[in-house]
Amino acid sequence: MATPKKQLPEYLSFTLKERTGIIAVVVLILFFIVLPFLFPFFIRSKQVDQTAFEKEIAALQIKQQDSLVTYTNRDYDDNNFRNNGPASEKNGVNKKPTGELFYFDPNTLTAAGWIKLGVTEKTAGTIKNYTAKGGRFYKPEDIGKIWGLHTDEVNRLLPYVKIEVKPGTDFQQSNHAVPVKTYEKPTYRITTVDINKADTSAFIALPGIGSKLANRIISFRDKLGGFYNLNQVAETFALPDSTFQKIKDKLVITNTDVKKLNINMATVDELKIHPYLRYNLANAIVQYRNQHGYFSSVNDIKKMMMVTDDIFIKLSPYLSVK
Repeated sequence: MATPKKQLPEYLSFTLKERTGIIAVVVLILFFIVLPFLFPFFIRSKQVDQTAFEKEIAALQIKQQDSLVTYTNRDYDDNNFRNNGPASEKNGVNKKPTGELFYFDPNTLTAAGWIKLGVTEKTAGTIKNYTAKGGRFYKPEDIGKIWGLHTDEVNRLLPYVKIEVKPGTDFQQSNHAVPVKTYEKPTYRITTVDINKADTSAFIALPGIGSKLANRIISFRDKLGGFYNLNQVAETFALPDSTFQKIKDKLVITNTDVKKLNINMATVDELKIHPYLRYNLANAIVQYRNQHGYFSSVNDIKKMMMVTDDIFIKLSPYLSVK
């Protein structure tokens, strides 16, 4: 058995093949470490022509300016005028208003007079069409509302506008405003409302009741077959309790006779229409009837588990067995 001192030289000695492999690996590592520093000697960067670059930038700026001019010109009409905007030629250059200035009444001035003032023929025609159809200018600033008459022209003509107001005309008012007709809601004298006889107008006369609520109350009454108690009105869909409390003392009921359903003859479809029955209870009544025979009295439906005391009290006035 070899001693540790003899084994140590054996671990530190390499064969020729091993030494060759180690040297090759070291050389490769050094090569890849030095390789990035050698790139500039083999790969030359492409030189940029600064003059050509500047020419391309200038061309892009010219195209951008052209697109802005084209977009701006879209704001102008066929006469190159924008409503209440500055005058413009088709190429976008401002055009100075021309024409002879004199005092005029826009309500009576002819089309030729407008053209003489420097207004385009098309705009003059628009103005005359407006006045011919009954349009009026009540104050000098109203000419600024003319389509096609830009701000520069309005400011130029405004000092020369003299509107003649004839006595007795319908627009002779201090503020030149046209009277506005207001709708007045019809008023009703509220006494009492019979909930089984009243129409929509009677319900609308109650405080807090509009046309929608009035129609809902009547629709609910018709589906029930009539009210037998004033508090049933409170069950109307979307009727706030606060509103019901306001109108409760104005409600009366003179006839408590309601439309009844014969539970011995009615079908499921006929029963389920009633707001207090619906499908589940209507079907249960018919099934119970088929199994046990006709009901001898309305009280017999209390034998059904679905019918609680509250349901029976609420529903029984609308049921019959004959």
